[in-house]
Amino acid sequence: MSSIKQNKNSYVISISIIGALFFIFGFVTWLNATLIPYLKIACELSTDAEAYLVTSAFYISYFVMALPSSWVLKKIGFKNGMSLGLFVMAIGSLVFIPAALSRTYGLFLTGLFIQGTGLSILQTAANPYVTILGPIESAAKRISIMGIANKVAGILSPLILGVIVLDGIDNLVENLKVMTISEKAIELDQLAERVILPYIIMAIVLVVLSILLKFMALPDINEEEEIEDVIRKKESIFQHTYLWLGVLALFLYVGAEVIAVDTLIGYGKFLGFDFSTAKFFASFTLGGMVFGYVLGILLIPKYLKQENALKYSAILGVLFSIAAILSSGYVSVTAIALLGFANAIMWPAIWPLAIAGLGKYTKIGSAFLIMAIAGGAILTLIYGTLSDMPAIGAQKAYVLLIPCYLFILYFATKGHLIGKSKK
Repeated sequence: MSSIKQNKNSYVISISIIGALFFIFGFVTWLNATLIPYLKIACELSTDAEAYLVTSAFYISYFVMALPSSWVLKKIGFKNGMSLGLFVMAIGSLVFIPAALSRTYGLFLTGLFIQGTGLSILQTAANPYVTILGPIESAAKRISIMGIANKVAGILSPLILGVIVLDGIDNLVENLKVMTISEKAIELDQLAERVILPYIIMAIVLVVLSILLKFMALPDINEEEEIEDVIRKKESIFQHTYLWLGVLALFLYVGAEVIAVDTLIGYGKFLGFDFSTAKFFASFTLGGMVFGYVLGILLIPKYLKQENALKYSAILGVLFSIAAILSSGYVSVTAIALLGFANAIMWPAIWPLAIAGLGKYTKIGSAFLIMAIAGGAILTLIYGTLSDMPAIGAQKAYVLLIPCYLFILYFATKGHLIGKSKK
């Protein structure tokens, strides 16, 4: 009996630690929604595509670093790897100091890439850990709990940073139009320096957490033993077709999710809203995601299979995207925000459907899924390019989301079964 209690306590501790890490993922990741309009002004960027390099620099690191991260975790283990990831993120945060002092956009992007590198190490460890910590059938529920931690942090982070760096920005933008070159440089230097203190605090917190994590109890899990049906019938990871379809589905989902959050402040400005109002829009999308996660926890798997939840979410994604394109004002903004609700269950559902039955290939499969986070880098940049085209603009550019959701619908209905052995 004491052994059962001990196992339960160990499970609760492990889930709590991972939940705290997912909170950190969210806090750092969703700062980008505020950084995009902020850096566009502070660094005098001329196009949306250039501004969305913020997301590209951040998310492309997952593609570049996922496989090296997998190798690092194999060498030093889950816990040490996650501690290292936090420390790398702290280094990325400190790069914002010289970037702000020199108002150099390239340095800001470098800091974001380094932060993304740290996060890729953390995510490569944390996501499969949550998936294999219990039955695969309830993985979507566990990941949904992690998602709540992630998105609650995401709601808070753009609000907190927005209050600090976007305060009085509407008046500043108007005043900049009539300033001399020297006056403008002084004002923009002061604007750029607003970001220094928040990122120093962030670096300190990350270093402290990195040190604490090394002393926390976090048991290792051998997923090869957990999923012993290792499909020795399969000789190569490339024979698991459903994994590769899952990688593409996750690539498209992450791109759609990042577009729905990180473009919404700029889209609000495009529709004529002031920054003082638009700075809250990204948090609305993340709030919709939290509500979706709560429903996922309540419904999956008792009342709703994770593949069906994914199917219904993809259909909602198509409908909300069409509504955003065809409506205007607050209705259009609300439709984009509701994509948060549609997107909520996608990561929790795609991940377990893509790695179920991989056995000895679980770690490398997870690394490929982490690489798919690069969708946030590429699709957001495509959206920005479309947005800059006079014939398309910021609103019609959301048409990019529709084929993304249609493929996710295909994966939910048929794709996740292709090449999967039947028991």
